Amino acid sequence: MNAGVEAGDFLAGMAASSRDRTEAARARLPVSELRARLRDLPPAPRLQLSPQGFDLIAEMKLRSPAIGALRDARDEDVTRRVLAYADAGAAAVSVLTEPSRFDGDLAHLAQAAAALAPHGIPAMRKDFLVDPYQVLEARAAGAGGVLLILRMLPRAALEALMDAALEHGLFVLLEAFDAEDIGLAAQLLGPRRPTVGGSLGESLLLGINCRDLVTLQVVPGRLEEMVGQLPSWVARVAESGVATPADAARLAACGYDLALVGSALMTGGAPRELAGAMLGAARVALQHRSRRDGAACS
Repeated sequence: MNAGVEAGDFLAGMAASSRDRTEAARARLPVSELRARLRDLPPAPRLQLSPQGFDLIAEMKLRSPAIGALRDARDEDVTRRVLAYADAGAAAVSVLTEPSRFDGDLAHLAQAAAALAPHGIPAMRKDFLVDPYQVLEARAAGAGGVLLILRMLPRAALEALMDAALEHGLFVLLEAFDAEDIGLAAQLLGPRRPTVGGSLGESLLLGINCRDLVTLQVVPGRLEEMVGQLPSWVARVAESGVATPADAARLAACGYDLALVGSALMTGGAPRELAGAMLGAARVALQHRSRRDGAACS
């Protein structure tokens, strides 16, 4: 994408494509039939955050618009990859289902969810969701969560998507890019706060994506600059730009509760080891922060 293309144009284009996909899917399978399929499904695994603090949402994606192809679909074993993430201690696995820019597919989500279910780890549908029908698709594929992009939709549409997700027992990760998005998130989360069930609820998460939507490049320092603007009573997720254990440690130390990590895990040759090292480094940093805070208060 050219630097001259506006971020709104990118999201508008992705939203339009998503609507087209939804209409085609609805023509093949009416919503009444889709809902009927959900009735006999067992509950999806619930997101459970570790008592050790700091968690990882590890991502399965074949392509990144910013980088290009990450893995060849003909060679990638979805089941093997997501089980490596589970072995490393990931709290959830994000699966890209957008086909045109990420080479994603709902079949990848279904494969991941089936592999993770015996381990009690939810799969999350990551896409440019615009319609509650897509939340039902995610649930039918076995997902336990969905990502919603705050900037892409009006408040009413976001509320409809959130309500559909919570109705079917899915957690929601709201993705923000700036202070305006965070303000909208606070409006959406406020009335639903009692359903969160504690200081770090596991049904509603709020993330900061530090990737610029025009250049598609990571903006250094944005995660650290914005963490203080996030509500303290909702789990805070650092998205994009997390590539090393040192990155994870830095973000844990500055106040994030989770990191969503994709490209680094997809391009590396040892995803289980890298994910485990990220979690280990972040939790050590969290312990150091707790000791410093305790000393300051004593």
